[in-house]
Amino acid sequence: MRNELIKVTIENKVAVVKMDSPPVNAWSLAFTEEFIEVFDELYDTPEARCILVTGRDKMFSAGADIKSRASVGGVAGDRTRHMRRMREVGNCIMESNKPVIAAVNGPALGVGMAPIVNADIILASDNAFFCMPEIDIGLMGGARHTMKIFPHSLARRMILTGYRLPAAEAYRRGIIEACVPLEDLMPTAMDLALNIASKSPKAIGLAKRAINTVENMPLRDGYRFEQNLTNEMTQHEDSKEAMRAFLEKRKPVFKDTE
Repeated sequence: MRNELIKVTIENKVAVVKMDSPPVNAWSLAFTEEFIEVFDELYDTPEARCILVTGRDKMFSAGADIKSRASVGGVAGDRTRHMRRMREVGNCIMESNKPVIAAVNGPALGVGMAPIVNADIILASDNAFFCMPEIDIGLMGGARHTMKIFPHSLARRMILTGYRLPAAEAYRRGIIEACVPLEDLMPTAMDLALNIASKSPKAIGLAKRAINTVENMPLRDGYRFEQNLTNEMTQHEDSKEAMRAFLEKRKPVFKDTE
């Protein structure tokens, strides 16, 4: 890990990925490439069983780096490469083999919402808000990603007006799992991450594969796919260890391997 614009620490099986590019965690070329690199590396890091993404101080991410964005397109192929990189921001999270928790510690705007809408679980501090400001700055935003987690009318309101959705309202609508004071955000998120990290790496990996695959499948096909994963899980030593621990009324001991 470079640990330059994206700081990573791994402790107790939890990888904390902290966006740390002052002042507002804007998505410059360097920031974007390092973020993707981090998730690629964590994919192959068995010491991490869960990933927790957050921002610095009271800012999650203000979105695109407008100054650098204005220069995109000056060289043939530059715009296409830029668009591909931005797609991979969401893909590297969504395709992660580890559960990803977004701990939103402040405003999240535009592409700054990519780690949120592609995370598995979302928590936020009460000073946070969610916004798609592209309509007002000459860009188009991630409408499809926004529509993935926000209700029909609300998503369109955000996209068409740049409405800033307060974290408290997002919690009331059931979009996020918690809205807590800023000082309680990381402890709350860490408790959840540690719970997940205590599970079998094999089970976590299969559960993530199921989540990522069945979401867009018909019910019958999706459940059949999950049954195949169940068969695969029962052949693994972690399945036997989980059953033994249950019968012996103790905590299971899993190895850092799938």
